[in-house]
Amino acid sequence: MRRHGGNRLINARGESLAEKPSFRSAYKRRRCLILADGFYEWVKQPGQNVKSPYYIQLESKEPFTFAGLWETWYSSDGSKLKTATIITTEPNELVSRIHGRMPVILPKESYELWLDPGEKPREDLDHLLRPYPSEEMIQFPVSRIVNSPVNDSPECIEPLH
Repeated sequence: MRRHGGNRLINARGESLAEKPSFRSAYKRRRCLILADGFYEWVKQPGQNVKSPYYIQLESKEPFTFAGLWETWYSSDGSKLKTATIITTEPNELVSRIHGRMPVILPKESYELWLDPGEKPREDLDHLLRPYPSEEMIQFPVSRIVNSPVNDSPECIEPLH
């Protein structure tokens, strides 16, 4: 889930958001949606020292949103740094075949609650931090060209044959 260039996205474990000092306040007040049309996970190949990338998306191929948090930090010189993080959870059955975590994908009916700028107790939000239904998702291997951030082309999400 790491992103090169611009502001770096770093994953936050959904189970511990309310306790972690770096996420606790944002979880209460600064929630966001991070638009995507898919994500990558890598699988170590048996007997090899390489990992193979897989692209995971909704079966409908429609865009979706990750549950995210945003924050503004100030450095000692007074400069401002805006950051965002994607929240992760345990994987659904599909993703668990290749990775031990997955991003929280929010269903459209939860957007209003998630984006409400008012302070929310964790009891109002924790039920949203669950795995997305695996029967509504697909995955397939893709080229290793995705391993370099300089490669930004449709080839990055074309299925390998």
